Amino acid sequence: MFGLRRARKTAAITVACAAAAATTLLASPTASAAPQPIVGGTATTTAAYPFVMQITDASGNQFCGGTLVAADKVVTAAHCMVGESTSSVRVVGGRTFLNGTDGTVSKVGKIWINPNYTDATQGNDVSVLTLSTSMPYTAAKYVSASDTGVYAAGATARILGWGTTSENGSSSNQLRTATVPLVADSGCKTSYGSDFVQSDMVCAGYASGGTDTCQGDSGGPLLIGGVLAGITSWGEGCAEAGYPGVYTRLATFSDLVTAQVRG
Repeated sequence: MFGLRRARKTAAITVACAAAAATTLLASPTASAAPQPIVGGTATTTAAYPFVMQITDASGNQFCGGTLVAADKVVTAAHCMVGESTSSVRVVGGRTFLNGTDGTVSKVGKIWINPNYTDATQGNDVSVLTLSTSMPYTAAKYVSASDTGVYAAGATARILGWGTTSENGSSSNQLRTATVPLVADSGCKTSYGSDFVQSDMVCAGYASGGTDTCQGDSGGPLLIGGVLAGITSWGEGCAEAGYPGVYTRLATFSDLVTAQVRG
């Protein structure tokens, strides 16, 4: 069974879920994901990427990522937010290290989940959070509905997150990043068959594997040309040869996101 590439992995559930992760990644929104905290990447900072947000539980345990697209709006994955409430989620900006105390912590005033979402392998994996406290950080630009050309096979994309640095491994305390090439839709179809929904998804990674998002990276950004073009969603394991990461194709949902940002 394919796993949520960047599903939640809080300190409270890590031990309980680790052994079962390979078979239950899609079973529930609280299962350990199959994604990584950027496998094969390098350390970076929120100063370099000020729009990258931690999404935590009420106790401060990070389980997903997100991207600030307006002072009080964060784009993330729907599978990160299923089963959550405004009281159970916090968003942290400007904090490079998970164990840091700097930056800005905001409660969430509203959670919008794409109403067509059922599970990540069926697409529609997008959510928008409205923050109770505005973030004093530079927001990311995101693709418009007409920006379909950015998804050309071979284009270079940047991924970011605090996820595990190996499949079912430990999360990274520091924000990490890597670059990966976009995979042709035909290649992604070869890897994932009917679970790849071309209109809703885009794949990125090397044929030989080695570099990928992983558990805990869900909801984080896929940047193309410095613009938010995808959301870390799901995949088979982490950095496995022949199985690139699968990301929400944000251009498909840009108008829905914009309606939430302006709402």
